[in-house]
Amino acid sequence: MRRTLLPAVLSATIVGLAPWPTAPAQSSPSMPPVNDRPNPYRTVEGWAKLPEGRPWGSTSAVAIDKDGKSIWVAERCGANSCGGSPLPPVLKFDDKGTLVASFGTGLILSPHGIHVDRDGNVWVVDCACTGTSSTPAYAGKGHQIVKFSPKGEVLMTLGTPGGGRDSLFFWQPNAVLTAPNGDIYVAEGHSSRAGSTARILVFDKAGTLKRTWGSWGKGDGQLDQPHALAMDSRGRLFIADRGNDRILIVDANFTVLDTWYQFSRASGLWIDKNDVLYSADSESGSVNPPHGAWMRGIRIGSARTGEVTAFIPDPETKPANTSSAEGVAVDAAGNIYGAEVGQRALKRYEKKK
Repeated sequence: MRRTLLPAVLSATIVGLAPWPTAPAQSSPSMPPVNDRPNPYRTVEGWAKLPEGRPWGSTSAVAIDKDGKSIWVAERCGANSCGGSPLPPVLKFDDKGTLVASFGTGLILSPHGIHVDRDGNVWVVDCACTGTSSTPAYAGKGHQIVKFSPKGEVLMTLGTPGGGRDSLFFWQPNAVLTAPNGDIYVAEGHSSRAGSTARILVFDKAGTLKRTWGSWGKGDGQLDQPHALAMDSRGRLFIADRGNDRILIVDANFTVLDTWYQFSRASGLWIDKNDVLYSADSESGSVNPPHGAWMRGIRIGSARTGEVTAFIPDPETKPANTSSAEGVAVDAAGNIYGAEVGQRALKRYEKKK
């Protein structure tokens, strides 16, 4: 339980293999938008069924159970915050969309990210970045990560209740990911204001902080809203650097290996066992005029080469606020699940026949 593994072990998985092809040469901040890839998926709405009378709230958190087919969602209690709500925010659906488990009432203010580890435990990120933080329901709560057993038992919490900055943690965490050796990676910082928190923290499996990396900025290797995390088969960490409209790829020592712009303004990331990369963009186009030429939606491609091969566009043409999937997950059969903040929905995307 307390065994640790030095970063060099992970980096060896990169060094010991033949190099992969690099990303397309046109990947740059000024590259043309990648909007023209085919969409080989059909959209299934209303697949996951909530209890009668309970509406969907905003959700950006979706993950796949260790069985490869059940779906975990952390949903904001029928609204955009769970502060003061009697509803459980953590929900599990079977492969037919039937709700089979729920828990977490009163423990999470604003579920933002969710991750299922190799043992089937469920990690939920509470960014405390929605709702009204001045209400009594928020006092001394939020800005934490909670590790649950599949039955809803609290196994671990990371972070100071109510939040912390600088040498403390967390302040508006976004995502959590566990590595094969048990290390815990956390992406922190949900603001684009200059000087905001923007970093990655690494803990050992017992929850002891090992290191931090990154600072707010627009330059090479800097971060602005590190919004999601994913890891490929070689142990490379993919960081959705949302405020900078790019994905950073780093090794276990946080050496920046590549910077990709072709997957657009990523809010959510997923990499499957075949190193297919799924990137959910919910904030381009009309939502973010500086990135207005890029369409919102889910871009699909190779985590090895960086080639974008497919695109599921947002059907909304000119929304003013976040639209389409913010979180994304893919089951073992290749079905895609998009967790939507703006539409307050979970959509399923199946391959067209």
